[in-house]
Amino acid sequence: MPSPTGHAARLALAVLLCALAMTPVAAAATGPAPHPGAVAWTARPAVSGSGTGGRPYFYLEGPPGTVLQDRLSVTNPGRSPVTVRLSGADGTGGKGATGTGRWLRTAATEVTVPARTRADVPFTVTVPAGATPGDHSGAIVVRGGGRSVDVQVRLRVGGPTLAALTVEDVTVSGRTIHYTLVNRGNAVLAPRIAVRADGVFGTLLRREARTLPVRVRPGQRIRLTEPWRDVPALDSATVRLRVTAAGGAYGEATARAVFVPWAPLTAGALLVTVAAGAGAYALRRRRAHHRRPDDEERPGRSPGERQHSGSRHLAKAGAES
Repeated sequence: MPSPTGHAARLALAVLLCALAMTPVAAAATGPAPHPGAVAWTARPAVSGSGTGGRPYFYLEGPPGTVLQDRLSVTNPGRSPVTVRLSGADGTGGKGATGTGRWLRTAATEVTVPARTRADVPFTVTVPAGATPGDHSGAIVVRGGGRSVDVQVRLRVGGPTLAALTVEDVTVSGRTIHYTLVNRGNAVLAPRIAVRADGVFGTLLRREARTLPVRVRPGQRIRLTEPWRDVPALDSATVRLRVTAAGGAYGEATARAVFVPWAPLTAGALLVTVAAGAGAYALRRRRAHHRRPDDEERPGRSPGERQHSGSRHLAKAGAES
C-alpha cells in the first residue's frame, strides 16, 4: 500500500508539470498589448456622395487650360491621432514632380487625422494651356508613421491623340528573347505581342498575338522578356516580334540568332587533336625502330674520326686483295 509520503510526492510533481505547461499560455495571454497606433491608416480616392462605389485610382478628364477637382480620403482606424504629409508626383509616385505631379495641388500639405476618423482632403489638377493631348499619369504621395502610399491619378487631356508603339533592341540570350517597348505617342497603351522564329529548315517558334500584362505610358520605355524553352541545338534563326495596340499602334523588329552546340564541338575537336598527336608520335617511334644503325651517323664522333675510320677500311681492303 503506497505511503502518504509517496502520494504527496506524486501530487507535487503533477502540480509542477501543470504549472510548466500553463506558463507559455499565461505569458502569451498577459503579454504586452499592441501599441494604440499600430493599426495602419489608409489613403484612397474619396467615395461618392452615397458612400458607395470605391475607386482604385483617380480618373480625371478635361481640355488644356482647365482646373479639375477631386477629394482624397485618409482613414485612421487606430486609437491615436495620425499625422500624414501629402505631395504630388509623376508616374506612379515616389520620384518627385517634374511633369504631371506639378499640376497637382492638395488643400493642405500636412493633415492630422484623429482616432477612428476619416479626413477628406480636396485637391486640384490644373491642366496647362499647352498640355499635350492624351493620357498623363501622376500620383498623390501620402507619408506618415514610417510608411508611404501612392494614390494614382490618371488624367486624360482633351484633343487629338496619337497611338504610336515601337519594339526595339531585340536579342536572344540562351532560352530567352529580350526586347524593349517604347510608347512614342500620347496615349497609354495596352500592347499585344506576336512572336515567330524561322530557322533554316522551317518554323521554330510561333505564338499568336496576346495582350501583355503591362500599360505603357507616353514616352515610357519598358524592357521585357519572352521565354523560348525549346531552342534548337544547331540552327540559324530569324526572330520576329510584332506589337500592336488600340488606336492603330504597330511596331515590328527582327533579330538573328545562331545556335551551336559548343560543348560537343569542343569535345570533338579535343579528341581529334589528341588522336592526331598520338598518331604522329606513333609514326616517329615506328620510323626510329626500323632505321638501321650507321657508323657515319653515330653521334659523338668528329669528322676526323670518321675520315680515319674510312682510311683504315680502305687499307684493310687493299691488304686482302
